[in-house]
Amino acid sequence: MGVHSAADVVLAGLDPEQRSAVTAPAGPVCILAGAGTGKTRAVTSRIAHRALTGEISPRHVLAVTFTARAAAEMRSRLAVLGVPGVQARTFHAAALRQVRYFAPRLLEGRAMPELLDSKVRVVTLAAAKVGLRADRAAARDLAGEIEWAKSSLVEPGEYVVAAAKALRETPYEPAKVAEVFAAYERLKRSNGVIDFEDMLRAAVWGIEEHRDVAEQVRGQYRHFVVDEYQDVNPLQQRLLDAWLGGRDDLTVVGDASQTIYSFTGATSAYLVDFPRRHRGATVVRLVRDYRSTPQVVGLANAVISQARGAEARLRLELHGQRPPGPEPELRIFTDEPAEANAVAARCRALVDGGTPAKEIAVLFRTNAQSEAYEKALTEAGVPYVVQGAERFFERVEVRQAMVALRAATRSIPGETPLPTAVVEALAAVGWAPDAPPAGGAARERWEALAALVQLAEEYAATPEVLPIGEAAAVERPVTLSDFNQELARRAAQQHVPTVDGVTLASLHSAKGLEWDAVFLVGLSEGTLPTTYARTPEQVEEERRLLYVGITRARQWLWLSYASARSPGGRARRPSRFLPQLDRSGGGERAGGGVAKRTAARRPATQIVSCRICGATLLAGPDRKLGRCPTCPSDIDEDLYERLRDWRARVAGAQKVPAYVVFTDATLTALAERRPGRIEELIAIAGIGPRKLGLYGEAVLALVDGAAVDDIAPQKTFEISS
Repeated sequence: MGVHSAADVVLAGLDPEQRSAVTAPAGPVCILAGAGTGKTRAVTSRIAHRALTGEISPRHVLAVTFTARAAAEMRSRLAVLGVPGVQARTFHAAALRQVRYFAPRLLEGRAMPELLDSKVRVVTLAAAKVGLRADRAAARDLAGEIEWAKSSLVEPGEYVVAAAKALRETPYEPAKVAEVFAAYERLKRSNGVIDFEDMLRAAVWGIEEHRDVAEQVRGQYRHFVVDEYQDVNPLQQRLLDAWLGGRDDLTVVGDASQTIYSFTGATSAYLVDFPRRHRGATVVRLVRDYRSTPQVVGLANAVISQARGAEARLRLELHGQRPPGPEPELRIFTDEPAEANAVAARCRALVDGGTPAKEIAVLFRTNAQSEAYEKALTEAGVPYVVQGAERFFERVEVRQAMVALRAATRSIPGETPLPTAVVEALAAVGWAPDAPPAGGAARERWEALAALVQLAEEYAATPEVLPIGEAAAVERPVTLSDFNQELARRAAQQHVPTVDGVTLASLHSAKGLEWDAVFLVGLSEGTLPTTYARTPEQVEEERRLLYVGITRARQWLWLSYASARSPGGRARRPSRFLPQLDRSGGGERAGGGVAKRTAARRPATQIVSCRICGATLLAGPDRKLGRCPTCPSDIDEDLYERLRDWRARVAGAQKVPAYVVFTDATLTALAERRPGRIEELIAIAGIGPRKLGLYGEAVLALVDGAAVDDIAPQKTFEISS
């Protein structure tokens, strides 16, 4: 086969957008690739096509990915296309290779310093140097802050200001974190070790400060490809710029709607600003989704269509290419145990029906949510694996807590209510039932122990029945000893090793993966979005997390939330990001055909968004107001009082309660939204054709500034007759 024939084979089967990406001219190319649109095929085909036509040499290409798995897949695909020899590596692997190669020259013959596998041990020592006693969780959070700072090119002396500008939620006072950061850097130098960020910086320094190194690196690598470009941090971009050296043969691939790692320092700004930074860049949008059914794609589009912020400028509307499949299902349950049991039962049915367990995933916002699903799947006889985290009862903090609970049976009186006893026992491992601490690792530890308290509350709600003779029985409250036995039983059940099973994973760790069937669980306010998402940018990242979760499903998608965390617990609201699906009946199916039925019944109001922040509104009062309850009110107080006076007069004349005319929520909506036309008035939930005819003219007059005395009551009543 000739060279051009081989290049033509590479183009075969590509869709028009992929072909445009592959054949784009040399120079800056930005491929905006939605979930499931074949980005890996497009980028490997671009490299292969250029190589097979003689435009480039494979050995002069450096393709950068974010995981070793993605790099291996890229090399494998290129080999199949007949183009071996391309260097496909992660940023860290590429930097390590270069630093090792040039170390004798850069370090004047000295050996390259040892590379730290983990910062935690050194951070713990650094914290002690500045008077902090940091446990493992706190040390992990401090290490995370140091990684963020170094990835963001922030020095210890700049940390306090940079953290404030970035609205970082720091594990300690920012000034104290800066002290730990500085002590960490001193300890590394004195011990002759470097961390991963140092390695990237060394690669940058080698190129920027040593002309001979720059010439050799740039002579070797002349064409660059960067995957997942929305996840690049400032330090990685600095290294990429050093590699390029002012050249522009760069292809980047990314999806701003999948930006979910900003807390680590990753930023989509480089993807968003690519056409501005690279004048004349070719921009190609891949929007044909080959992964998911049109039903799943439609839901993903509905969720991300409400996005706001910089990333929304590059939002892609996907077009499903697969045959139609089942509609996504939304289920509502009374509490989390009921939700977990229902998910396990459906997993059991899917497996029995022929779906491989490894093609099913249960995705949640935080790792602490996994325990309920581990238990439910175990009891349903469904094997499972935990992705990106340890099983619940294997976590260090849980094992320590179980030791403390066993020890507490000797010191806590047996008549102490179980939940109280558990809280007292967990004090020995530093847990308290107040607000969780700042910092991701410390908060995750707190949430895992809080899950034990929740288990105790649920277990205490089912008193043990003891047989008395043959005809009678008596109930007794469960004790701490009983609870310890229950925990041991659960741990023994869930420690059974599995080779192949249903995947339990957080939404973050599910990025880049896909399954035939996906369960998205715990979709309630306070969980997704988390209560810790306080800024508009943080809330938008939570929306993108849900979008990522939805787009993991190929065929079958389940979304669910529990009205309360535990039986009889405080009521919770569904996530603001959920489109307005049919949610009839607690625990019953509110899905199968849900999108189709809802669209047919209410096509114009299927999705109602907050007019302030853009969040999807589900609750009736929120939809009526047109804003989230947490968004600021812009109510016209004078108009509201005039509407109240007018309503009282009308209700009195009609001899009906005031709410029959308009509810308080409707009056608030009128005073906030101040409709000036019939169309704006009828857009407010609760004002249909009948009430428009009865009261529309009067309301519009009041909004226009009329006094209550200027509104003739008899005119309104003449309309009603």
